[in-house]
Amino acid sequence: MFGEFLENVKIKKPIIHNITNFVTANDCANILLAAGASPIMANEYKEMADITRLSHGLNINLGTINDSLVPSMLLAGKLSNELSHPVVLDLVGVGASSYRFDVCKRLIEQIKFSVVKGNISEIKTLILEKNFSNGVDARSLDQVSENSILNSLETIKSYAKKVQCTLVVTGPVDLVTNGDRSILIENGHPIMTSITGSGCMLSALISAFISSNKDKIFKATAAAVSAFGLAGEIAYTRLNDLDGSGTFRTYLIDGIYNMRPDDLNKNSKYREI
Repeated sequence: MFGEFLENVKIKKPIIHNITNFVTANDCANILLAAGASPIMANEYKEMADITRLSHGLNINLGTINDSLVPSMLLAGKLSNELSHPVVLDLVGVGASSYRFDVCKRLIEQIKFSVVKGNISEIKTLILEKNFSNGVDARSLDQVSENSILNSLETIKSYAKKVQCTLVVTGPVDLVTNGDRSILIENGHPIMTSITGSGCMLSALISAFISSNKDKIFKATAAAVSAFGLAGEIAYTRLNDLDGSGTFRTYLIDGIYNMRPDDLNKNSKYREI
């Protein structure tokens, strides 16, 4: 059951340091606040050590990567490792440019990530070192279904074991695996793809869940993925005929804010494979 992981976020109120996409920083901060966590959005290299020491977890996002951010990411990531803080990497658009991919490789070589998240095209680009992306979105050929996951599962599991992390593959069906255990999650709604930043918000939420449940990274990650998908389902039911994606974004954050552990226990849709 996943409710305990949400409850621990609300009890422990972790401080999550986000070196993230400037397009979605506000949404990431708000989803963390809605869950009961406390966000810090800090990029300046000169304050990385101080910010990392007062935080409980780190969320790194490649969405708007540039040369000034990379040293900050490396410093915060390495120090987080020394302090045993969980670290999340969001592979936003990793295949969109050789620069972005090279930065990603450098980060993974030098930082121990607790969780690495991306859509199926981003994950395939990372593992196979060949561009499978369509900008920052998954290619239509790569849409996640149970069959497509099962076809790629052994490759994905092997990579998770190799880098000793939990991998999250997002899509219509979500996969969470640490190489030894794998969970399929079916919470969510297609409208979630109509807003910018839903994936970035999920990475921030995962950071809060694993920082509050450091001894159960795999299950805490699955709980965050399920909770976010459930919030999307709830948000969609609130829309009326005149509402659209902007209203949905607000309701999505409300869905996390109002979610209780029992809601997550009763409405999570997942199974181990």
